[in-house]
Amino acid sequence: MAEENTNQVTTTTPTPVKSKKRVKKLVSEGRIYIHSSYNNTIVTVTDKGGDVLSWASGGSSGFKGTRKGTAFAAQVAAQTACKKAQDMGMRQAKLFVKGPGSGRETAIRAIGASGIEIITIKDITPIPHNGCRPPKQRRV
Repeated sequence: MAEENTNQVTTTTPTPVKSKKRVKKLVSEGRIYIHSSYNNTIVTVTDKGGDVLSWASGGSSGFKGTRKGTAFAAQVAAQTACKKAQDMGMRQAKLFVKGPGSGRETAIRAIGASGIEIITIKDITPIPHNGCRPPKQRRV
């Protein structure tokens, strides 16, 4: 007696994966954080609760290497982030500036020129009360 091969192939349809579609928030007032280092400038736009609406940096704006740290790269990054925020309905913002970089002033000017009304500007650069020893000075 020969055994019959009764292996049946069952096919199941895969469950469709739900795509995470970002819901566009309508925010009229928010916060803009400018983190300006010597190497790059990062501009982050949030709502009042701190949820990020948009962001841009010198690197994401198309600059590479040492050009990311320039004032022009900071200006382009601020314009890009503000345009995305204005598409979500932002009209007013509080500015928080952190860091010693060259892009601080230009980013603030670019935000003001983009059409977002600046309510306050606050410098939140961390200043140590003689904490960690700083790195040694560069000799070029």
